[in-house]
Amino acid sequence: MSTALLTDQYELTMLQAALADGTGERRSVFELFGRRLPEGRRYGVVAGVGRALDALEEFRFGFPEIEFLRREGVVDAATLEWLASYRFSGDILGYPEGETYFAQSPILTVEGTFAEAVLLETLLLSIYNHDSAIASAASRMTWAAGERPCIEMGSRRTHEEAAVAAARAAYVAGFERTSNLAARRRYGVPSGGTSAHSFTLLHDTETDAFRSQVTSLGVGTTLLVDTYDVAEAVRAGVEVAGPDLGAVRIDSGDLAGLAVEVRRQLDSLGATGTRIIVTSDLDEWAIAGLSAAPVDGYGVGTRLVTGSGRPTCGFVYKLVARENADGELIGVAKKSQDKASVGGRKFALRRLSPDGRAEAEVVGIGEPVANDGDDRDLLVPLVTGGKVVGREPLAAARERHARSRAELPREAAALQPGDQVIPTLWEGR
Repeated sequence: MSTALLTDQYELTMLQAALADGTGERRSVFELFGRRLPEGRRYGVVAGVGRALDALEEFRFGFPEIEFLRREGVVDAATLEWLASYRFSGDILGYPEGETYFAQSPILTVEGTFAEAVLLETLLLSIYNHDSAIASAASRMTWAAGERPCIEMGSRRTHEEAAVAAARAAYVAGFERTSNLAARRRYGVPSGGTSAHSFTLLHDTETDAFRSQVTSLGVGTTLLVDTYDVAEAVRAGVEVAGPDLGAVRIDSGDLAGLAVEVRRQLDSLGATGTRIIVTSDLDEWAIAGLSAAPVDGYGVGTRLVTGSGRPTCGFVYKLVARENADGELIGVAKKSQDKASVGGRKFALRRLSPDGRAEAEVVGIGEPVANDGDDRDLLVPLVTGGKVVGREPLAAARERHARSRAELPREAAALQPGDQVIPTLWEGR
């Protein structure tokens, strides 16, 4: 399905004017970056790269799109003719998916004609701002959880398509599974889930509900034990499933206190291997607060799919260089107060200590930054000559995130608000 109309009207009206005055064919460089990290955050996580590449390949103005624009009078006939044959033929470099980022990191560099590149602004920003916000929150949560798995279960708390993207982004940042089946089908994110309170309420007794679930799904299933009385439910669950019951889930109340009581009860009933999963409006702070409780896993919904208070990364997409009358590429920059940008094509590397610890985000203007042998270049080819070259398995992004996060200073794991954990340094400015 075409993604061409997932855009703002002013992208097309700018295009019309630029084509008419001849500047639309000027070679141009746009960059997607954040002027700063979301308030209080110490690092961010790049996500949505794979989705953006998929969307770019579908960015075509077919007959339905052209007819809609013609009927609504959005742009003139000459612009419609140009759009009908639109194909992005330029180059895109970017941070690979799962990489950490900081203020002014040149997360994406798009080079082509102005006409080709400007059209991608809204599409790229909508994907990167959403997915990176979710991944950044998810990373904090999985870091707080340590070795205990996190499960994404926020589909009912956001737009149906945002839920699929959120599940994907959370998986990149370390979540083990999702409740969302569309995310499993489209992206291969492992899924899981058993029952809700309605299933228990449907049956005449809680024991009947547990017996039905165990008969259908096996003793390894997870029983929801807080519909009525938790202790009685745990007793009934072990009675029905036996000591090999897979897990119980607690979805309300004092989660830490209940986990202690349930663990003691399970052990007394011989169900020493039965896991305890907790849910109920968890976020990174709640997860950290449960670190001492006998909890085996966390289900996270609302706070995850809304970015845990930071639903967008504040990324912008700015023209930083364009061709002049002599055919040279010159830097251009916005100078407005509080929203100034830095002109010139950017390059970036992660400066590392000899023992592999991140020390700085180094951004060079106009030419690559010198690598002293310990450092890591951050930009990779994503699109070359209009052809997608940077697609990779989601597992690769997940592994990259784990490595990139492990490089950060210890302070990155702190949940209290603070400044970014490594400085952004400029070269050539």
